[in-house]
Amino acid sequence: MASTLPPLRILLAEDNLISQKVAQALLTRFGHQVTVVGDGKAAFEAVAEGSFDAVLMDIQMPEMDGLEATRAIRSLAGARGLLPIIAMTAGSAEHDEGRCLAAGMDGHVTKPVDTQKVFDLLERCLSGRGRPAP
Repeated sequence: MASTLPPLRILLAEDNLISQKVAQALLTRFGHQVTVVGDGKAAFEAVAEGSFDAVLMDIQMPEMDGLEATRAIRSLAGARGLLPIIAMTAGSAEHDEGRCLAAGMDGHVTKPVDTQKVFDLLERCLSGRGRPAP
């Protein structure tokens, strides 16, 4: 697996404990700092208050789903509202991807997650934005 990404600060919004642990282990193995939240409301609050380079967002979560959380994040002013958001969902149907993109997400990967595809999407999303802030 090849990745030219520098170490990133990634927010992982995922309600399933096993999926959290798997994704966090994969991302930290490649030098990324991962903050985990368990629902969309917490994801929105973390982005509003924190500093991240990208968000990996599950779609079906309690409190606020990933689509609603993405729309809320997109309403934020400045760079926070432009943060790359990649959907991670069990839904692989074409309409699922369309719903994610329509909500303002930058990409879509299906579970089980293909780590290389996630890295490729992150590289594509970040390529026009310069390097992540320190």
